[in-house]
Amino acid sequence: MLRGEPELDEEATADLVARLHPRAALTELGYGDLLENPNPPDREAWAAVYPGVAIVCTSRVAKDRPTDIDPAILGAMPGRTTYVAAMHSVVDWFAYAIWDADGELVRSLSLSPDDGIIEDVGERRDFEAPYWAGEHAEEDDYPLPFHPLDFGEDALVDLFGFCFEGDLPHDGTDVEDVTLLGFRVG
Repeated sequence: MLRGEPELDEEATADLVARLHPRAALTELGYGDLLENPNPPDREAWAAVYPGVAIVCTSRVAKDRPTDIDPAILGAMPGRTTYVAAMHSVVDWFAYAIWDADGELVRSLSLSPDDGIIEDVGERRDFEAPYWAGEHAEEDDYPLPFHPLDFGEDALVDLFGFCFEGDLPHDGTDVEDVTLLGFRVG
């Protein structure tokens, strides 16, 4: 849905961020892109609403267990499937989750070498199979069967059609081409 340079709906974007922060004063920070703003500080949110898709970058979804994410975030766009992905390269942690349009959890996975598999709920997606089958195994003493960040990049491609590092699919979207609006949340 992000291919073809869709038009950003600024009003819908501001409305979405306001719904996510109902009691906060919002100050617009201007435009940015997904490459520079995927992991904003706690008092910022970067977002975009395009035809058929909404993107929100916020620290509020970086939970060890995606099932602990605030239900207000999951209900911000009723009737739509919600996808969450979060990673932290310093600790090699990655998590992702999917809720269907009715708000039911479909899949959640969270893992890091320090904590192991933190959460593993729901049916695995097709892209996961080679990882769990050992085709992306790390060194013998690595505490997980694969590296979470490599897995995470493939998850981003599977879920969103983009990645930050690695091979972008031929029909993928470059994260520099995804325009976001920034907001300070006060």
